[in-house]
Amino acid sequence: MSELRFNELRGEEVVYAIHRQERTFLPSREHCPLDATRPGGPQTEIPFPSFEIAVFDNRFPAFESPLGAAEVVVYTDQHDGSFGSLEPQRAEALMWVWRHRYMELGAREDIDYVMIFENRGVEVGVTLHHPHGQIYGYPFLPPIPALEQEADLRLGGCAPCTLMKRELEDARRIVHQNESVVAYVPYAARWAFEVHVVMSEHRPSLLACQAAELRDLAQALQAIARGYDALFDRPFPYVMVVHQAPTTAAAADGHLHVEFYPPLRTADKLKYLAGSEQGAGTFISDTLPEESAGMLREAIARAA
Repeated sequence: MSELRFNELRGEEVVYAIHRQERTFLPSREHCPLDATRPGGPQTEIPFPSFEIAVFDNRFPAFESPLGAAEVVVYTDQHDGSFGSLEPQRAEALMWVWRHRYMELGAREDIDYVMIFENRGVEVGVTLHHPHGQIYGYPFLPPIPALEQEADLRLGGCAPCTLMKRELEDARRIVHQNESVVAYVPYAARWAFEVHVVMSEHRPSLLACQAAELRDLAQALQAIARGYDALFDRPFPYVMVVHQAPTTAAAADGHLHVEFYPPLRTADKLKYLAGSEQGAGTFISDTLPEESAGMLREAIARAA
């Protein structure tokens, strides 16, 4: 069971999940726990010889009932590949799986916020190479969603709506757009190739999206992921996080958007969170968002 402690100086919860020290770490391909269980092969987390998308409780959870939840979402039974290389129909189906888990977990009284995310690459600490993501159900409102609510108040309305409008008017940082989604490197990006993928219409969560919007969201997310890989002609590490409305009964509104935080600033250089970032909480960047957006736009076009 995890333990929560409140950090008074930072005004935030800290989670202690010491059992996670023993979680599986970069096993050989022959012993991947996210593969299907093949006849005559070792037992895995998924007791079927094949599957499309699998969801199950994390064996080493940061949160668990009655104080939250932690789930694993396996995108495919194919060990090799990535989110970007999924068949479009599989990526679209994943949006519906995300939607269902947000609905189910969000209905629980012990969960205030549902965060869907993917860590890709050893550079961001991934422990299993098989294409997968995770879902955390937080028993409190984490700091980032709380800051987004403060941004709504500061801007006098929906912050993502306001910021998206500014990006569309400027246009220099737009990297991809379709009928339902706008993707851009934000004006004040912290990571060199940070991208925000925002629903064009105000949608608090996946639950408010129409089928066509979920299809367009999947298409945009895959376009960004493939563009990343094409940028430096290598598998591109990132953290991908789905931002949605909190799920408490008295929750404030939200605006569905997905943020990518990639640590690479060049093909072989990482952005480290060092003195200013960790000690002062202020990012210092070596690149301008407009330049990064231009590079990424070209890479997305090459990968199309």
